[in-house]
Amino acid sequence: MSHTPLPPSGRRRGLPFIVPDDWTPEQALAVFELLDDLREVVSSYYACQIQDLTRQDRQTHHHPPDDEPHDPF
Repeated sequence: MSHTPLPPSGRRRGLPFIVPDDWTPEQALAVFELLDDLREVVSSYYACQIQDLTRQDRQTHHHPPDDEPHDPF
């Protein structure tokens, strides 16, 4: 049984995105340009919201227990 690696999004459902072995370099370039254009369009509308969500996702949420002092010094 072969194991398909998860995409960067971590999604486990949906359509598999597998690049066929027989694509020509021209076909690969066309897809690359399409994705680049799509990224540009999405970011032109949602850049600030995407940055906010990314920042929130990368923050660590450390809450010391109540018996620990909140001031480290």
